[in-house]
Amino acid sequence: MIHPALPAHRPLTTHRVTALHVDFSLTLILELALLGLCTGFLAGPLGLGGGMLMVPFLTFILTARGYPQAHVIKMAVATSLATICFTSLSSVRAHHRRGAVRWDIVRKLAPGILLGAFLGSQIAAAMPARVLGYLFAGFVGFSATQMIFNRKPKPSRTLPGTGGMFGVGNLIGVISALVGAGGAFISVPFMTWCNITIHSAVATSAALGFPIALAGTIGYLVAGWNLPEMPPGALGYLYWPGFLVLSAASMATAPIGARVAHSLDIAPLKQVFAVVLYALMVYFTLR
Repeated sequence: MIHPALPAHRPLTTHRVTALHVDFSLTLILELALLGLCTGFLAGPLGLGGGMLMVPFLTFILTARGYPQAHVIKMAVATSLATICFTSLSSVRAHHRRGAVRWDIVRKLAPGILLGAFLGSQIAAAMPARVLGYLFAGFVGFSATQMIFNRKPKPSRTLPGTGGMFGVGNLIGVISALVGAGGAFISVPFMTWCNITIHSAVATSAALGFPIALAGTIGYLVAGWNLPEMPPGALGYLYWPGFLVLSAASMATAPIGARVAHSLDIAPLKQVFAVVLYALMVYFTLR
């Protein structure tokens, strides 16, 4: 008697199972730790949220390990935002001790930022990876140009009312979530334009990084949660091994960077770093 062949069992492919095979080698840990130490320190003097540094180099790391191109940049952006949740808290403590944070501005911008960052993450998740790469290249090129010419808007007006602040916060949140940044590249010029001193603007932008990062991270988790065949180490679009190492390393150096921002002339550092950003712009344009 011939028995019919039993159907083969299909292997499970969810990220919960593949997470068991995550690469957590010493080489990877050292690469992530070095990246975290550098981004945590440079975020303060350069007035950046860390994403401008973290996203491209994390993209390099994930690409070198064979992660799919369709997911790499979105994972890098999501992981950058999750890390900024912690680095912003570490940095803002140092700024707050100096009395530089304008908490009244934070309270007015935060509602719009929370909504905008969540929406921005959903827009980014729906974008083709190449389009998101072009968007990041434009962001990096714009930031590099700002560093070279060091142009600041002239203080010519006061802060807008409640509705205006909500709209500005929304714009900051959307763009920041799209590129995995802390929003300083928009919020600092805006506050300077509204007669806020540069030191207070930089300190306040550090505090604004937390709501941007929190809402953006939640958005990327939701957007990528049910995607099939996500690569090992992915929780939604969040690359959790990178998040753990980057957060610990960047939190260690963020307060040092914040102190340096208040005590040294960092214009020469910005000029040199702008050249690096232009090189990254070319990479994301051509990849």
